Amino acid sequence: MDNQIETALCCSDSISQTYVTISDFSDEILLNILRFIPSHDLMLNVSQVCQKLRTLCLDKSLRAHAHLHKEYTANDNAVKQLLKNISGDIQSLNLSGCYWLAGSTVDQVTRCKALVSLDLSGCRLTSVRLSHLLTSLRCLRSLALDVGPGFDLHQLSAEGKSALARLQDLKQTLLTPSYGVVPCCSALRRLHLYLEASEGWREAGGCAQLMVGQSSVPHYQNLRWFSARLAPGEVNRTLLALYLAVFSMRVPEGLTGLVLSVPGPAPPRPVAMMALMESMASTEGNTVSALQLPRTWLDGAILGRVLAHGCPEYLNISRCSSPGFNPLHVLLSAGRDLTPLQSLNLRGCGRGPLSESCGKGEEEMDTESVKALTECCPHLIHLNLSATHYHHALPAGQDGHLCGALGHLNALRSLALPVCALAQSPPASVNNQDSNTDLTSRSLLLGLKKSSRIGVPIYRPTTEITVGQGEEQQDRGLCIQPLLQGCPHLVELELIGAGFSSAMPRNEPAIRKDPAACLWSYNVGDGELAALGGMKFLRKLTLAHLPGVLKGTGLIELVQGCKDLRSLSLANLGSLKTMNYMQALLEALSYCTQLRDLRLEQPYFNANTAFFEALSQCHQMQRLCLVSRHGTFQPTAVAAFMQSCADVIMCHMFMGGTLVACKTLQKSLLDSFSISRPALSVVIYPLLHEDLAHVIRGMPLCHLDEITLFKSRVTEEPMKQ
Repeated sequence: MDNQIETALCCSDSISQTYVTISDFSDEILLNILRFIPSHDLMLNVSQVCQKLRTLCLDKSLRAHAHLHKEYTANDNAVKQLLKNISGDIQSLNLSGCYWLAGSTVDQVTRCKALVSLDLSGCRLTSVRLSHLLTSLRCLRSLALDVGPGFDLHQLSAEGKSALARLQDLKQTLLTPSYGVVPCCSALRRLHLYLEASEGWREAGGCAQLMVGQSSVPHYQNLRWFSARLAPGEVNRTLLALYLAVFSMRVPEGLTGLVLSVPGPAPPRPVAMMALMESMASTEGNTVSALQLPRTWLDGAILGRVLAHGCPEYLNISRCSSPGFNPLHVLLSAGRDLTPLQSLNLRGCGRGPLSESCGKGEEEMDTESVKALTECCPHLIHLNLSATHYHHALPAGQDGHLCGALGHLNALRSLALPVCALAQSPPASVNNQDSNTDLTSRSLLLGLKKSSRIGVPIYRPTTEITVGQGEEQQDRGLCIQPLLQGCPHLVELELIGAGFSSAMPRNEPAIRKDPAACLWSYNVGDGELAALGGMKFLRKLTLAHLPGVLKGTGLIELVQGCKDLRSLSLANLGSLKTMNYMQALLEALSYCTQLRDLRLEQPYFNANTAFFEALSQCHQMQRLCLVSRHGTFQPTAVAAFMQSCADVIMCHMFMGGTLVACKTLQKSLLDSFSISRPALSVVIYPLLHEDLAHVIRGMPLCHLDEITLFKSRVTEEPMKQ
């Protein structure tokens, strides 16, 4: 057995032994294994290993679909060769987020004559290039693309417009005010809009040209699904209003999905909205599958009409509660079967403002209704309860805690909770008149005092527990145990302090003052973090605004338990005046062997050599984002990290330092690694610089939306069908 690797060993009760190699596996088993290999790697490398694999790679089940989203090693030559090899068989091609591919590479898609579905979101696409593609792809029924400045629908050929007329599914990301290709898509059944136009277009009157004449107005007569997700800004709200104006001309029959995500103030509710809701709910045999409306558009009458004909699978009523309207009460009192509901967003949706001083206008969770919901919706897969407060007054361990109710949702896979929901006891009594002052002083001193303080228990890792302390340590994280036991297959978890705001918003200057934390959240610290290590299948974790974290030792036990963690986002843990969990973070990173994405936001963070050396142990790291007001970095440490981790293709750092220092490091990294890493995205810029919003607009949208900007992502969008 010395220095020998045996693939498998089958022993019978007798002395006889049989060695099994991969070539002895059945074709069915091998095909199932090969489906997990990236398309370009499969066709260009695996197929060259041996004759058996070469033959299997010709199977149409492997060649019919090519998915290159997040395949950052797929360079232009590899993609061109891939398309050449599978052009006769491929029916579905996903190049979304492949921003690094040259236009000439995208042109090779014309080889794939049998394509039915094509996703080019984020790719370089001009009107002329699109025309050539559409002319060749006569079988196309689903298309996703970006519409940027300079796009001209009149440059499309007659054959291209005919191809658009046959489309049934369209996803458009609008980087400029435009109808895009919608006017040519008369057979559309599903329309997905992502409105990403910058405010510069408002100053230039970009929406005015869309109001002239009706010849380019979209038509929705066959539409079954309409969704629009907006980036902040008045120009996008105006653009949405223009798209929705068509509903006032003709209300489509049989619309089953209406999802409108509008941050900030919503445009005025269209006159046709009530008629649209009536049509959605009253069409015979029609059940609404997904619903989300801006907060000022949804009321009891509209929600009641939809629920009267059945419960949707996806329901987003984030921040829709208002005086006299509690959407959760309407949902529970509708008298309908709620078992079809699989994805529910109740973010910021409570029963009214808290009487305590935990934040002006912040909502208190409607706990009893949420508990009733868990009984009525046993098949919930995704649930968002963040941006509210939950304060459990009963002693830990007694019946009635929120986590006990959530533990009944055995199918739950993603969950977002406020930090205070894990507090096992009320905060130490404080003078109500001086609660704000006390909160501020504790925030300043948290992590600096060595003595034990009331309300912020000291946590010791299990390796430091001595005899007599075990029972005390076992009580830490007690309230979360029903959740761990009832939802053992949870994949995504967000713990976000109510009222938390990232220091780096989308279109505004960086926030210079951190919001106050909920008093109850000071009782959620390292013990609770350690308890989260019981979520063995966790892949995505977000922890934001946990002032009760002292040394961060709970992080170590957390990542030791969650061995398959792929994405980690940490923001404002412990004191905001000093990085008091640095040593624990360095040790925790050594256990993150599967980590791909890391986002770290913390004031006064020092990205020094020790940090990047620890991060270098995460050998599968691909994307890194650091946000730190008054933070510092060492250029040589950053360069050494990038050299040692060859898979890193995104390095976004928004910290302190001068503009010259940031640009110098950015240029150095791009010059050193761009050739070997075609997907490399490096943005290093002072967080408090006035031009930060302009810099953000130039970043790849896939990175910006998925990691760089902080937000709650649980149930943000309907499940992909």
